[in-house]
Amino acid sequence: MSRRYGGNPAATGILIIADITALILILWIAFFLVNANTANDVVSWVRNAANWLSGWSRDMFNIKSDNWRTVVNYGLPAAVYLLIGHAVAGRVNRS
Repeated sequence: MSRRYGGNPAATGILIIADITALILILWIAFFLVNANTANDVVSWVRNAANWLSGWSRDMFNIKSDNWRTVVNYGLPAAVYLLIGHAVAGRVNRS
């Protein structure tokens, strides 16, 4: 882990933010797929955070299956945040 998050402190911060952002989105996908109780405070917080983080891409694809729609509409921003976050961190680390 020290190698992944080592180097420039700014790059480390960018990586951590990108990873946590993607983790929240992926956690919501998992909660949705296992039909977690949305009345639970943790599940509710994750759902609200995931909705906020995926606001720009939510309902971008109109898929009939609820499970697939959730995977695509929340998975896409997770992948985008990871790709952009790691690319920017790599660039910051090189400079």
